[in-house]
Amino acid sequence: MPNAALPRRGIVAAGHAAAADAAATVLDAGGNAFDAAVAAGFASAVCEPGFTSLAGGGFLLARPAGAADVLFDFFVDTPGRGRPDGAPDPVFEEVAVTFAAATQTFHCGPGSVAVPGVLAGYLHVHRRLGRLTLADVVAPAARLAIEGVVVSPTQAHDLALLEPILARTAASRAIFLPGGRLLAEGDVLHNPDLGAFLHALGRDPSATFYAGDLAVRLVHQLHAGGGLLTVDDLAAYRVIEREPLRVRYRDRTLLTNPPPTFGGALLGVALSRLHRLGPVPPAGSPELAVLLATTMAGVDADRQAAHPEVVAALAGDLGDDPLGRPQVSRGTTHVTVADVDGNVAAMTTSNGECSGDVIDGTGIACNNMLGEDDLHPDGFHAAPPGERVASMMSPTFVLDAAGDHVDLALGSGGSKRIRSALLQVLVAVVDHGAALADAVDAPRLHWDEDHLEVEPGLAPEVLAALAAVAPVNEWPERSMYFGGVHAVAPGRVGAGDARRGGTVRVV
Repeated sequence: MPNAALPRRGIVAAGHAAAADAAATVLDAGGNAFDAAVAAGFASAVCEPGFTSLAGGGFLLARPAGAADVLFDFFVDTPGRGRPDGAPDPVFEEVAVTFAAATQTFHCGPGSVAVPGVLAGYLHVHRRLGRLTLADVVAPAARLAIEGVVVSPTQAHDLALLEPILARTAASRAIFLPGGRLLAEGDVLHNPDLGAFLHALGRDPSATFYAGDLAVRLVHQLHAGGGLLTVDDLAAYRVIEREPLRVRYRDRTLLTNPPPTFGGALLGVALSRLHRLGPVPPAGSPELAVLLATTMAGVDADRQAAHPEVVAALAGDLGDDPLGRPQVSRGTTHVTVADVDGNVAAMTTSNGECSGDVIDGTGIACNNMLGEDDLHPDGFHAAPPGERVASMMSPTFVLDAAGDHVDLALGSGGSKRIRSALLQVLVAVVDHGAALADAVDAPRLHWDEDHLEVEPGLAPEVLAALAAVAPVNEWPERSMYFGGVHAVAPGRVGAGDARRGGTVRVV
């Protein structure tokens, strides 16, 4: 039965209108929040190809009405199970990606592909918590892939950054550079192979790339180019259900992503520091900006040094070596859904920058989670096969004072900026009582190793106070660099972050 305290409205906040529409369609058809989140995820694989894929990795934080909260971990594993000794080294291709203010080298190609988890995760969550048939859940995405989706400004910008990777293979060029020209804003992206794959999956949930002929074909395809993925890797992959990390902040309890990943733990450390200091300074004040900057800097220093405070600051056990694992996620998207029955889902997924490889006959882009040198300080492929890679992704719930209901559900893309984006939105809503849309829209700052990255819009006295703390790089305009927080206050309102194409739907 619906909770009498909740208005009869389902709310979706997502990174693309087509993903939000897919979720809303499923809710309107009688699906619950988990059907809707999975439907949005499948749709995002079509309409947000620069951010996510069925061959990427992710997490979903779930509050099923009347049942225990659970964090579904379907992030990527390190590959190589059953690979014989003396096998050739994996093959990487270096690709220079030019950003607004810098050029960064990424590694892509078959040697960068980790064991994918997104498809397994969607199927697992649907099987455990869904209400509609799988065919109903995948139908909006399948239709979108076949009929086509207009490339949004956000995706056009991201595809332009990734063009050197997207142009690597003929299969990738057929999707993203049809006719030899990269898809631009307003063009229509078609992916009929992905549409056919989704239709087949709706009829038979076992028709995946984890077993059978498609698994063998995928492994052979990547091996031919120097990949590490094995049939054993695919067969052994499992979605892990974890108890969410609980963090006390003011009179609220936060639930977020637990170790062995560590984005949620670092967010928890920052909130714990603020909690111990007492009330925060007024919104928009120089004092608040300095407090946030120094808190971010302190947590970053703890992360770099694996400081014991990271483990000790929170009440629970953060697990073994939460800071020492390989970590990823840059190209990332998020969706949050709350339904009329009190079910809430917050899901973040990523495909890295993609490898440039497409699984033959499926239209599914492979990840490049193993291909970023700054994320593997011990060297590429130093981790043993079968290890779950860590992430900064932090889908999060804020519970009411009694702990009975979710007051706020949110998450973000943006790699290291995920925790700083969430921190600033949480302080605005919980401490200052800001309207959700205002909290998401407010200018952000981020501590980056030894300086501050700052969005435009801060008062001159705030910038001056920050400059006294560290060098400040003020951006000329708002940017997806600072994350994309898509949030829902169940039963009340949603907010989509314009930095990453945020869209809200109410059903």
